[in-house]
Amino acid sequence: MKSKYLFMIMAILAVAAIEVAVVRTIPIRGHAGGILAAPINEPTQAPAPTYDVSRLVSPKTKYLGVSVAGGADAGRIRAHAERTGKEPNLVSIFESFKDGFAASEARRLHEGGSMAFIRWEPFDIPMKDIAEGKQDTYVTGFAKAVRNLNLPIAMTFAHEMNGHWYSWGTKGNTPEEYVAAWRHVHDIFRAQNATNVLWAWTPNVINPVRGVELGPLYPGDTYVDWVGLDGYYTLDGQRNFKDLFGPSIAAVRKFTAKPIIIVETGVELNPSRPSQIVNLMTNVAASPDVIGIVYFNINGSGDWNIDNDPAALKAMREQAQNPVFGFSVKEYAG
Repeated sequence: MKSKYLFMIMAILAVAAIEVAVVRTIPIRGHAGGILAAPINEPTQAPAPTYDVSRLVSPKTKYLGVSVAGGADAGRIRAHAERTGKEPNLVSIFESFKDGFAASEARRLHEGGSMAFIRWEPFDIPMKDIAEGKQDTYVTGFAKAVRNLNLPIAMTFAHEMNGHWYSWGTKGNTPEEYVAAWRHVHDIFRAQNATNVLWAWTPNVINPVRGVELGPLYPGDTYVDWVGLDGYYTLDGQRNFKDLFGPSIAAVRKFTAKPIIIVETGVELNPSRPSQIVNLMTNVAASPDVIGIVYFNINGSGDWNIDNDPAALKAMREQAQNPVFGFSVKEYAG
């Protein structure tokens, strides 16, 4: 009996050895036909599709945004919302061209229903150098971080390029160099699939720089989602919407029909400030091709902050209640 059992065990082992030898001679191939060292037991997970921002280009109601000291400072944003009676859905974040992307701030803003508006400032970097790829490592890393966040953001690169007060402006750069730099940066984002960005080309209103043509500085409709405008109601300048923004809107409409958004504006402290705020807000509300406004609630070149001006705050609060202003960015989830 023992010999019989021993013989059976030896036979089983021999068959198993033959099967192993045969299996080792069969190549294992993946889906693409390549020989693999081992079978794939779990499917490879594809990255999530890039957030679709197309419905945020021209929303049903208008953007009502704010710039506060500290960028995405939650306390200041909350205080501003309480004073004006409406949550902002755009919040400006200023970043120099050497800063990393403010991903955590953009995520926190999105969780609250608003969108980060990145003001990307390439201080002391010639537009020619950017166009020639000398900043590609940095720009590519920034674009990858934007894609990894995969939430909507708005961005304006090298704003007020028609002025002479920034290093990327008219003093040291030609229109051709500016356009080439914008397009190159945009192309890098596209190559990284970072299409979750609304690009706002943002000149200063033309009133103080009437000799600079906007058309040659425009990168083209393929590279732009919004035309932004920066302009302020000042004590010694324009004091109504028609005079402040009208000439620039007319100039822009000669070469593009893209939606217009007022990216940076404020009303300087003066007895007429409440009525000027009404003038600003009612004109934005009544303009079909102006999709929103970002109020600069920070004192800088002028006293723009309205927090300690009860009459101005009252005017802003009353105007903000217009149902044409405000919505949650989450309603337009891509």
